[in-house]
Amino acid sequence: MILDARIPQGPIQEKWDSRKNELKLVNPANKRRYTVLVVGTGLAGASCAASLAEMGYNVKNFCIQDSPRRAHSIAAQGGINAAKNYPNDGDSVWRLFYDTIKGGDYRSREANVYRLAQLSSNIIDQCVAQGVPFAREYGGLLANRSFGGALVSRTFYARGQTGQQLLLGAYSALMRQVDAGRVELYPRFEMLDLVVIDGKARGIVGRNLVTGEIERYAGHMVVLATGGYGAVYFLSTNAMNSNVTAAWRCHKRGAFFANPCYTQIHPTCIPVSGTHQSKLTLMSESLRNDGRVWVPKGKGDTRSPDQIPEGERDYYLERKYPSFGNLVPRDVASRNAKEVCDEGHGVGSSGLSVYLDFADSINRLGENLIRERYGNLFEMYERITGENPYRVPMRIYPAVHYTMGGLWVDYDLMSTVPGLFVLGEANFSDHGANRLGASALMQGLCDGYFVAPYTMGDYLTATELPEVTTEHPAFADHEAEVRAKLERLLSIQGEKTVTEFHRELGEIMWNRVGMARNAAGLKEALEEIPKLREEFWQNVKVPGSQDMFNKNLEVAGRVADFLELGELMAHDALQRSESCGGHFREESQTPEGEALRNDEDFSYVAAWEYNGGEPDLNQEHLIFEYIKLSQRSYK
Repeated sequence: MILDARIPQGPIQEKWDSRKNELKLVNPANKRRYTVLVVGTGLAGASCAASLAEMGYNVKNFCIQDSPRRAHSIAAQGGINAAKNYPNDGDSVWRLFYDTIKGGDYRSREANVYRLAQLSSNIIDQCVAQGVPFAREYGGLLANRSFGGALVSRTFYARGQTGQQLLLGAYSALMRQVDAGRVELYPRFEMLDLVVIDGKARGIVGRNLVTGEIERYAGHMVVLATGGYGAVYFLSTNAMNSNVTAAWRCHKRGAFFANPCYTQIHPTCIPVSGTHQSKLTLMSESLRNDGRVWVPKGKGDTRSPDQIPEGERDYYLERKYPSFGNLVPRDVASRNAKEVCDEGHGVGSSGLSVYLDFADSINRLGENLIRERYGNLFEMYERITGENPYRVPMRIYPAVHYTMGGLWVDYDLMSTVPGLFVLGEANFSDHGANRLGASALMQGLCDGYFVAPYTMGDYLTATELPEVTTEHPAFADHEAEVRAKLERLLSIQGEKTVTEFHRELGEIMWNRVGMARNAAGLKEALEEIPKLREEFWQNVKVPGSQDMFNKNLEVAGRVADFLELGELMAHDALQRSESCGGHFREESQTPEGEALRNDEDFSYVAAWEYNGGEPDLNQEHLIFEYIKLSQRSYK
């Protein structure tokens, strides 16, 4: 299939305006005739649902949590990027565009990234108007701080809880529409299938997570904003509820899955402490503004950090990357942390962590200022580890955090299934092979507030959409398939729990499709995952019944989908025999050990088509007219 991204003609600075000018519009009186199903209430979902309702559409909004406020967007800590240049340090729309393309190792679509940079300032204005309490300078102006991969300060923040505050802003806009009767909210609901009628997305089938009842909903189009799939690795910074099920079921109904192996490993996480853990805790990248990363120069040095003199410390990021130092992008920081630990310089009882030390900043700026900037993060670290980071360095190690892959979308954010729009982390995004910190919040709100509400109207006016109700035979067929899968899971009654299978899959993914990969390991993964999946369908034990609150059944369905997704991720990683961004192939590196791209053979988006067997690869070739391809350097 030839993938048409429908990128507008003309100079990149004019593409979005040109597209808006040519979009067909829906008459205000006609908007209330259309029903839009929005799945997800995080930043992308809540902002889109609120915007569409404000415009006059009827919106049904679904989430798996008990409240939209509990969407995983609240977990984002450090900030949100925008090219406002408040610090007057040389920032611009073009520089944000360039940094994002370079940070993604030149595996992003230029037109989408430029639009994201263009709209970034609008996002800040929108959020300030909603009352988001961004940090401010003494004179009252909004404050900025630095983040990895940029030489300017463009990150707006609310201490270490930026995601939560932004979500509360979007939530307030959403609940205003709920109160006005233009949004119907369906909490504790999990989408389990996409209903496609005459080749178009016309509804969803899912499960009420409280009663167990299977429910059907029809609409004129479907918006998917269900986040990423990092939990395929079992241990990640994602919430336990985070999953791929909604996106994966759409994939099996015809939506191409793009770049599934592009996984971001965050360098600043609290290290694994034992097999009892079900998730890992993120420490914001913003901490690298004032914290210095180091390890002992001697291998196996078990002395406490205060006993290791300055001359025996290796500030390896500052040594290797003098221009960016501790603010190199996440993939570079993560890979280097792994390397020094693999060489025997790691600290802590496991040897799998490095120090993030604030002593210099506290001595230079004072403890009070550090407390103002990062107080809640320091408190969280102390509660989890029992160590006071004002007195001793934090110990950090990389962990799975974000997924740049997702369902393929065109410039209008529509998937290969007409009428299925995909927003935020659920699409293959604007981040290429590596996301710059503080860009996820930017993309989610940009998609939800400023892109999809424009482009969806064009689809509605240009498409014949006869009225469809949940009595249509397609809904009955899809419901029957959903029920059959749930009954099959309950009927196995094996000997291993869902969590055991999930943990085993996570170990395969981390060891074979994790921070560093090679052809041999990926081929082993492609042998091991199908075997584990076969065992799962023969030996998993799911207690309870379908028609009740059943957490085990919920998670079993999600792990079943992870077992299929994991195989696709290994396929994608194996065929892309280059290193780029967070995807590091050991066979493809420079003499200095840096990632080595192969632009001639792999400058494309890998969009995989589901066919029930070996997946089919489709390619969207990336054309760079405005950015010159070059080897990434942060030295």
